Amino acid sequence: MAELKTQKNDSDVEQFLDSVENATRKSDGLALLEIMREITGDDGSMWGDSLIGFGQYDYIYASGQSGSWFAVGFSPRKQNTTVYIMPGFEEYTDLLEQLGKHKLGKSCLYINKLADVDLGVLKQLIQKSFAQMAG
Repeated sequence: MAELKTQKNDSDVEQFLDSVENATRKSDGLALLEIMREITGDDGSMWGDSLIGFGQYDYIYASGQSGSWFAVGFSPRKQNTTVYIMPGFEEYTDLLEQLGKHKLGKSCLYINKLADVDLGVLKQLIQKSFAQMAG
């Protein structure tokens, strides 16, 4: 079975964030780093070359493929900052309605800049998601 290309590694999280060229993505990334460190109690780790993950869980698909992934994380992408909410958003519609400007993927919350969202609501979303994954 093929192994996931994106793996946890020992690359330096802060060095990666310092290398982000877009000033808004860089400052938002540093802010998210502190928020997620506070919520998870984890310093965060690089996953692949552009994802920062906190905590970890193991999974097994019906196909038998298994692996490990971070419980919550983010990445300062070129188009937006992506926050990874691994359980998805089905249970968080009330928070999403209060969040502010965002777009959704399956487990991806796309934010143009942190100034577009309510940080208190974002923190609740991250906290509930992390607790659900740790559950």
